[in-house]
Amino acid sequence: MGQCRQCGRADDKIATVLSLCADCIKGAGEPLMSEMDAVHIRERARFGLPGEPPHAPDGIACGICANECRIPEGAAGYCGVRVNCDGKLAGGGPEGIAVSDGIAVSDGAAVSDGAAVSWYYDPLPTNCVADWVCPGGVGAGYPKWAYSNGPERGYANLSVFYEACTFDCLFCQNWHYRQSGPRRRRRSAEELAQAVDERTSCICFFGGDPTSQLPHALAASRLARQQGAGRILRICWETNGSMAPPLLEQVLDLSLESGGCVKFDLKAFNRNLHRALCGADNARTFENFALAARRIAERPEPPPLIASTLLVPGYVDAEEVGAVAHFIAEMDPAVPYALLGFRGDFLMADLPSTSRAQAERCLRAAKEAGLTRVRLGNVHLLGPGT
Repeated sequence: MGQCRQCGRADDKIATVLSLCADCIKGAGEPLMSEMDAVHIRERARFGLPGEPPHAPDGIACGICANECRIPEGAAGYCGVRVNCDGKLAGGGPEGIAVSDGIAVSDGAAVSDGAAVSWYYDPLPTNCVADWVCPGGVGAGYPKWAYSNGPERGYANLSVFYEACTFDCLFCQNWHYRQSGPRRRRRSAEELAQAVDERTSCICFFGGDPTSQLPHALAASRLARQQGAGRILRICWETNGSMAPPLLEQVLDLSLESGGCVKFDLKAFNRNLHRALCGADNARTFENFALAARRIAERPEPPPLIASTLLVPGYVDAEEVGAVAHFIAEMDPAVPYALLGFRGDFLMADLPSTSRAQAERCLRAAKEAGLTRVRLGNVHLLGPGT
């Protein structure tokens, strides 16, 4: 049983790592929020990761994500993979970020290298955030974007896991990659593109998060599309949405032209709550979501933009979901929105699973906010309780 050290409330839905309830976090001033930041700094140190985004005056500006690191010589950015090596950026891409792409994010030249990444084949249909609306899961867009007028049985998704993240979520479900440390084996964009075989109908980049290594993902996507010209090969992404807007435009270009989608994980609407849970502000995420929504009309089906929220007991409740859903509905009420059941993990392993009652309240809130395509995911994780 957790207890809030601010208001004294005892509840099994108060995580020990924070020792604060959602209401106290939402109403917190800067001193208390700084204590929340200290939680992230302490826990990141166990994995050799910078506690905060570096902003060294003489460092190299990265600019890939909202953290806007200025990385000092010999050090890494917040994600742990972007490194200042002798005045040049290394990590996360085959050739850094080219100015020709319209993005000048480095004060120094970039070092040619690979990314901290792994991949595997996931037979379709698979347990994807978008499986209920995408070509691989239900045949959306057949025959232009799908091989089957229904689930693409016999085909596979190439699931590409990037071993770094621009956030620091205390409830991360995929935190284990951190145990291998910041100096992981690098693999080239060419290696990844060559992993696409004749039964691969989509590539999904996730992690961690692909954001900090987007140059690598973009290069691999383009190579794979060139090698498979004339066939169906969708490019999809699961992301926290923290990338630089010009990079998001390139991500959207690839998904729109290939029949793929971009799945935004909208973790919390309240900025204090997001900062406490994820160690980062959520302004860039919601700005980028709005940017992506403006491009839905270019290819409404299959849906190019999908949202999801993990229903963290005690923290991400119907109020939070309703606020997120209202934000989405203001732009396009037909954006698919998946509410995902939670099972305790990482530093919030002491929390119970999402209850069915909480899930149903959140589902109702999303629909009342005006969204027309909402579903519950991970229903096998739903437990009893309120």
